[in-house]
Amino acid sequence: MFPGNYKSDLLRALDTLDLARVEELIGVFAKARDEGRRIFVFGNGGSAASANHFACDIVKGASYGRDKRFRIMALSEQIPTMTAYANDVGYDVVFEEPLKNFANPGDVVMAISAGGNSENVIRAIAYANAAGCYTVGLSGKDGGRLRPAVDLSIHVDAQHMGRIEDAHMIVCHMVCYHFMDNAA
Repeated sequence: MFPGNYKSDLLRALDTLDLARVEELIGVFAKARDEGRRIFVFGNGGSAASANHFACDIVKGASYGRDKRFRIMALSEQIPTMTAYANDVGYDVVFEEPLKNFANPGDVVMAISAGGNSENVIRAIAYANAAGCYTVGLSGKDGGRLRPAVDLSIHVDAQHMGRIEDAHMIVCHMVCYHFMDNAA
């Protein structure tokens, strides 16, 4: 039965997550919020959808009605800006160039990339590292170039795109629901 097999394979993928690193990410987000730092998140395709969903959960769910609020932006939901850069300059700069406008040292830059090799993701992380930002990468497969390029890597040891994306969204929910459920 396909659904049962998919569920079993997803649970195996989730078992590869290093939960201490997810807990560390929660601390990174708490510190950024408490210090008024910006958080930028982005990805391509399904990872863009995850980044956008995550930013929505943090902006509304983990901030609404609270004294301490997150300053998070999903670069992947800036469609006019992305398409302008893609058309006029090249798709490889669609995340890097907006970071040049907004990111400051100490801000958090989080890339979500199942394969970890998208040139636009790698360029944005390289810029963020050079600019003094704290970088985070959610990856799958072998982690690609993203995994060793970030300050904090959260890796799903799986090859299946759907299960990698599922696990990434679960990590994002672990982070946002920490703040939502604990009123932290």
